[in-house]
Amino acid sequence: MLALKLGMSIGGSNRPMGAWTPSDETGLEAWYKYQRGITLNGSDVSAWEDSSSNSHDMRQLTLAEQPAYNSGDILFTPADTQNLQSASDITLSGAFTIGIKLNIAATGGIIIGDNTEVGELFKIFSTTVLRIKIDNATAVDLELDNATWGDGYMIVTRNASNVLNLWWNGVKQTTATPTLSGTANIDTIGVRKTDNNPYDGTISEIQIYDSSSAALTANINTYLSTL
Repeated sequence: MLALKLGMSIGGSNRPMGAWTPSDETGLEAWYKYQRGITLNGSDVSAWEDSSSNSHDMRQLTLAEQPAYNSGDILFTPADTQNLQSASDITLSGAFTIGIKLNIAATGGIIIGDNTEVGELFKIFSTTVLRIKIDNATAVDLELDNATWGDGYMIVTRNASNVLNLWWNGVKQTTATPTLSGTANIDTIGVRKTDNNPYDGTISEIQIYDSSSAALTANINTYLSTL
């Protein structure tokens, strides 16, 4: 089949000179950039390159499990267990920040997780709850205050004291701020080990950092709001 690579000449927003981008951050671990680094197999996505310098490229060689490309977004259909997977783990042992632009169609699916290590997941557990599990320990929940999941952007942070926080569409959620230690392992978009809880919806961009700060969160919120 013919593969089409969507590179820097296709789509994306044009940011003014000097504007912040994820690549400005030394803590950038992986960046799956909107409309960039995407390899198409017909109308399906066979790869999404990591736009950081760490080469955590996400790929899918099984044709039935390749998500669809949908007007710049990547569409995951749970009936086909669609996912993208990296040959190397992203490991987050301390503070971290994860920003995601997405449109959640249904609950029960994994946004990001690990398909080779058990008990590593960021899951849309219900219409208001994001469930996180690390090192196969007891899962914790982050909750929306006065909204339900849909089309938007989220940021999840863990600080040096292992406190988790959630932002949805630029607003910090305060219902739950649990603590969760351990090393988060991420090598997959759309499922967890083994091919469980497939995601239902689209994902447009994912940014992953091994640090957290108010400034970083503010910059990511501003950036994702323009996609």
